Amino acid sequence: MRLFRFVPDDTSIKFMEDRKYSFPASAVLIVASIFMFFVYGLNLGIDFRGGTLIEIETEGPADIGDIRSRLSGLGLGDVQVQEFGAPNDVLIRIERQDGGEEAQQGVVTAVRGEFGESVTYRRVEVVGPRVSGELTQAGTIAVIAALIAVLAYIWFRFEWHFAVGAVIALVHDIVLTMGMFAIVQLEFNLASIAAILTIVGYSLNDTVVVYDRIRENLRRYKKKPLPEVLDLSINQTLSRTALTSITTLLALIALYIFGGAVIQSFTFAMIWGVIIGTYSSIFIAAPVLIVLGLKPGGRLVDQTADETKEESGQKVS
Repeated sequence: MRLFRFVPDDTSIKFMEDRKYSFPASAVLIVASIFMFFVYGLNLGIDFRGGTLIEIETEGPADIGDIRSRLSGLGLGDVQVQEFGAPNDVLIRIERQDGGEEAQQGVVTAVRGEFGESVTYRRVEVVGPRVSGELTQAGTIAVIAALIAVLAYIWFRFEWHFAVGAVIALVHDIVLTMGMFAIVQLEFNLASIAAILTIVGYSLNDTVVVYDRIRENLRRYKKKPLPEVLDLSINQTLSRTALTSITTLLALIALYIFGGAVIQSFTFAMIWGVIIGTYSSIFIAAPVLIVLGLKPGGRLVDQTADETKEESGQKVS
């Protein structure tokens, strides 16, 4: 017997009644995100703008703060410094300079002049616009491929209504995340692409849990109106959804505060994604099934008639 439940068993929040507020609110946020994206654009990092990459090895454990401070004093613009592998391996990224190839070589000269022979230079690379364009294309393809894979999986696992609903929720999460990057001008780099793909996975997992309970309740309650089935299903999974979101947020907030500047962009995007993903699984993915015309007495129920339990006298676990 469970001694404590985060959400009481008798919780009966009418989530479907809130769709008249959640749909317009999400529509406004999506339009605002698209507007901000095209007006302000993304604050692209070195991975997408191009620049200079230098890998060095220090004699002892590297002092990342000191290295970052010394490089910032060179006036080279955006500089990223992070530990790379061993404690004495450091990866330095410096934004692309105006002035062509000679300006990029000047970056290397300035860094060598600052550190001299006190470090070992293991790798020096210049990332040009062509490579940056390829990274942008690869990142876009990765996100689109993830959405197509989600559509195929959910369609096979459930029904087309669920597949379309899941993709709508994921597109909602991705657009709002891109809007967040545009509004706060948080640096958008390869780690941000990884964050978006992670958000897709998190949101999908949460949505599938809700959808799976909806499918079970559709089998049990063929005569119950669809909004009531959806409300029942969400309330039954609310404890799991809340606990998962809160524990994930606690870990991410700790990483954001104590993880340093290198991963702040990633963790902030993940914090936003967890909040938006939880919201969309409840207020977008589920109620959109009503708009798509899912019927409790449809093929989904008929194909499992032998497992169906009548509404009267049955308690959902």
